[in-house]
Amino acid sequence: MLISPPMESGNVVEFIESKKVVCAIVLEIKKMRLRLLTENNRETKLSASRLFHKCDHRLDLSMGRDRLVETLKKIAQYRKNLIQQIDIKELWEVLNTEQEWIDLATMTEFCFPENPNGDHESAVMRAFFENRLYFKFNTDRFFPNSIEKVNQLISQQAEIERKNNIIIKGATAMKAVLASQNGQVKEEYEEIIDILSSCYLFEKESPHHDLGKAILDKAGTNDSDAILKMMVKLGIWEENQNLDLLRFDISTEFPKSVYQATTNCLKKYSEKMLLSRRDLTHLSLITIDGQSTMDFDDALSIEDHGDFYVIGIHIADVGYYVEKESPIDKEAKARGSSIYMPDQKISMVPAALSDDLCSLIQDQLRPAISTMIKITSTADVLSYEIFASVIKVKHQLTYFDVNAISDHDPAICAFTKIAKNFREKRLSNGALQITLPEINIWLDENNEPIINRVNRESPGRLLVSEMMILGNWLSACFLSERNVPTIFRSQPNPRERILSNDEGTLFQNWMQRKHLSRFILDSKPESHSGLGLDAYVTATSPIRKYFDLVTQRQIRSTLGLEAPYSKGEIDNIIQLLHQPMSFIGRVQYRRNRYWLLKYLETKIGEKEEAIVLGRRRNAYQVLLKEYLIECSLPLQNRFNLKPEDIIQVTIQHVDARKDILVIFL
Repeated sequence: MLISPPMESGNVVEFIESKKVVCAIVLEIKKMRLRLLTENNRETKLSASRLFHKCDHRLDLSMGRDRLVETLKKIAQYRKNLIQQIDIKELWEVLNTEQEWIDLATMTEFCFPENPNGDHESAVMRAFFENRLYFKFNTDRFFPNSIEKVNQLISQQAEIERKNNIIIKGATAMKAVLASQNGQVKEEYEEIIDILSSCYLFEKESPHHDLGKAILDKAGTNDSDAILKMMVKLGIWEENQNLDLLRFDISTEFPKSVYQATTNCLKKYSEKMLLSRRDLTHLSLITIDGQSTMDFDDALSIEDHGDFYVIGIHIADVGYYVEKESPIDKEAKARGSSIYMPDQKISMVPAALSDDLCSLIQDQLRPAISTMIKITSTADVLSYEIFASVIKVKHQLTYFDVNAISDHDPAICAFTKIAKNFREKRLSNGALQITLPEINIWLDENNEPIINRVNRESPGRLLVSEMMILGNWLSACFLSERNVPTIFRSQPNPRERILSNDEGTLFQNWMQRKHLSRFILDSKPESHSGLGLDAYVTATSPIRKYFDLVTQRQIRSTLGLEAPYSKGEIDNIIQLLHQPMSFIGRVQYRRNRYWLLKYLETKIGEKEEAIVLGRRRNAYQVLLKEYLIECSLPLQNRFNLKPEDIIQVTIQHVDARKDILVIFL
């Protein structure tokens, strides 16, 4: 039986370095610290406890360093050659039923029955060190793994090998595509593309993050933008690809079942609806929207009766076509809302509905839910009525059209006066009117962003805004008076009130918006402090927003047109739509910001006015006045800025894809 010898100078020993067995000779021993000369002709010091193997084989230190190194190499090679005689799997098949620890000496005798020595012992340890599949290895003893454990380790090894192959294949593919003028998607790239795209889109949250990073490292880059460049070259993504649509799994297409159901809706349209609805086709209805709008879901009418007016707020009756739990309805619920971006619109329902059948198109008969309001010029509501109607829009106006005729068209003048007075009533009830221009972004025929500042207080926009608020408030009153649960929208008082009833400065309006409390959705009505109203719903955009469609259905239920949702169903819808609506808000905000930054990429080196908003650690937070975009301004010792200071800054660096905007004073 082999016995471990005492440690002496000249002993041949082995230790582990960088996951490899290294053969060495002991040159000196001091308090169990060994000075060694290795087979690689390198001296090193280490503790005796770190030795992998030692035996009674000794060399004469006087033979000289070169001969010692040469001899160590021969010993190491001899021991490696002995490994070929060891069949670990065969040993395991014999020993695994015992499930007992086997010491080194016994295992060496199993492998080399005839006169084993230190070289054989080392070969055994080397063999089991290299192959951990069949035995546990613990210093100088071995324990056979169970069949289950062996199978598990085989699977793990196969997976490691598979991943290594993917890393090599992925790095090769990436380098080939990036080096080419025009990449071509090959069949063997498909798995690589899935891994890299997931890694780029979801970063550390991707299940392929480590694998994707390994591919990048193997390809000789740590810049994840190499993935973007690869995808663009392969034609999988466009240069300005909206990656958030991929991140949030938002489809621009609808399932086949939805398109089929839409075809069936087209057949449902009939002039017979006139028989069961109030005919309002005699009224001079107008729509007021942006120039590119196709989904007209609200129209207005006004009649002058001398002492009062009758205002009509007519909303497309989407519920007439889209039945609860139909394929269209389920898809609309999953989407939550239409998405409007500078370069794309993704409708909540197919275009055949949103832009045609449900849209209040000029000179086309349409089913609607109409709110007819008896109101004075001072915006005192005398009475109102909500009912199902048939309407026909007479004039399709843009905001520009309305602004052009706002001072001489009698109907528009009356509308504007009532709208202003209704706002004054809301302000006297504590409403907050935040007055900020809108930065409108769209793309020209060359796919270049165009920026336009829109005055939200223009006659056309003020008129529409206040009429929709009026209609939504009365819809909330209508449903709450009848104890019908719906998606009521409320808002607590702001955390801090900066604005009074005057318009305030740009700084004050911007900061006031930051201090607004979050709105609350509930099946019970509560006051809305921001609007100065005792109850509020959104019901005027059922083509575009599922919440509005739900509210419209509750109104329809009071008119006997369909069964109502229960309170539990309303609460469930509020909960169900929380995540998709959160995603939509982020997608719209980030896409607008992306294209605004793309525009600012062309403005590098130009000077802009900015307002100081406040200080954060090592930077000021400022607002670029022209574009209403916030960014950081590094602190500079020679300047001591305070909130609301107007400064001039220079745009230094912009990268839309990386969401970077750098300015300096």
